[in-house]
Amino acid sequence: MEMRPEKADPFLHLEHVHVARGDNVVLHDVNLRIESGEHVAILGPNGCGKSTLIKTITCECYPLPLEAMKVSIFGRERWDVHSLRKRLGVVSAEPPGRQARKTSGLDAVISGFFSSSTLWPNLEVTAEMRSRAQEVMAELEIGHLSQKLVGEMSAGEARRVLIGRALVHAPEMLLLDEPSNALDLFAQWELRQTLRKLARQGIGILMVTHQLADILPEIDRVVMMRDGRIFADGPKVDLLTEARLKELFGVELELVARDGVYHAR
Repeated sequence: MEMRPEKADPFLHLEHVHVARGDNVVLHDVNLRIESGEHVAILGPNGCGKSTLIKTITCECYPLPLEAMKVSIFGRERWDVHSLRKRLGVVSAEPPGRQARKTSGLDAVISGFFSSSTLWPNLEVTAEMRSRAQEVMAELEIGHLSQKLVGEMSAGEARRVLIGRALVHAPEMLLLDEPSNALDLFAQWELRQTLRKLARQGIGILMVTHQLADILPEIDRVVMMRDGRIFADGPKVDLLTEARLKELFGVELELVARDGVYHAR
């Protein structure tokens, strides 16, 4: 009798999750399941709770301990951040910090092995780590940035280096927060081509954005957030409509799709 392979644990499983920032509850009764390897966009206006949801997934924020609440990441309810980063690559919307800006592109990618902002003197870098970082930079076509300081890079160059940093562990999922922020049009195009290539290679992508053009053709599911709640969740073709987007953003718009990429005007 042929044995069927066991189904992998979902990347993310949230049930009845409420999250407070200070005295304010900013996520309300969030229920969300994302399978490993899925390509999903979380879309919503600024202030809708997207960033808090990201911080909950990366264990920077913790849900209120209510009886029905459940948070599971890769099938586990408890993680330390260093172990989680080996399976989940994270690219923040925030610009590199002061120490990271003084770091070369290659060292910035290597720092992903340690979940650190730079290569501190006490960290032991092996030849295998250096080789893997060079391999990732070559795959992303950013080998020419190896010796350039992050602080001297354009915003687009720095963002691609941070993607390399997130990928150095060969994670199962890549989480991106507002990936096109502060990028000019060419840098946005370069970034999206890089992410499309990764998606086609089978890496799961969870992208949080308020820009329609960030939603790659390879993304087939959209989760809409508004006022700290999940407003809609379903196939991209069903949710990216003028009527739905007006409900979400509160403005009239004309939706144009070209080569699988959506634009609003």
